[in-house]
Amino acid sequence: MKIAQFCNQQPTLLLEKYFQDKTWAWGIFTDRFGNLKRSFQVTIDGSMDNNQLLLDEQFLYDNGETQNRIWQITLLGNGHYRGTADDIVGQAEGKAVGNALNWQYHMLLPIQNRVWKVYFNDWLFLQSEQVLINKARVSKWGITLGEVSLFFSKQAP
Repeated sequence: MKIAQFCNQQPTLLLEKYFQDKTWAWGIFTDRFGNLKRSFQVTIDGSMDNNQLLLDEQFLYDNGETQNRIWQITLLGNGHYRGTADDIVGQAEGKAVGNALNWQYHMLLPIQNRVWKVYFNDWLFLQSEQVLINKARVSKWGITLGEVSLFFSKQAP
């Protein structure tokens, strides 16, 4: 997909608008063969500080494990975003057009007592003011390891 193909799609996705205040998400990770490997829930607290969106993400996995990630996303203008978090290598780069955002980054991902540096090609699609869908392909050395699917809601569960 090319981000430009979404230029006429509505509603317009602005991360800084959608993620203000509380957001809830439910997700799954499937391996490259389509097998469900993990499911999780996320509670996100979002706030703006000047031109920076802060996202405090609290993950709860199906095995009871928890994780916290804090994103610091800088608004660069014209739909461009740059983000950092503790487990992101370098910076995430993204561009929003119409109702979509394509976000790409390397992440340090713990897998079976090791930490792998993996690549995320992340797509977000705003469906309404309340619902956002996220699909990400996870790869290493160009080989797809699996996919993450997330569904975000502004409504409390």
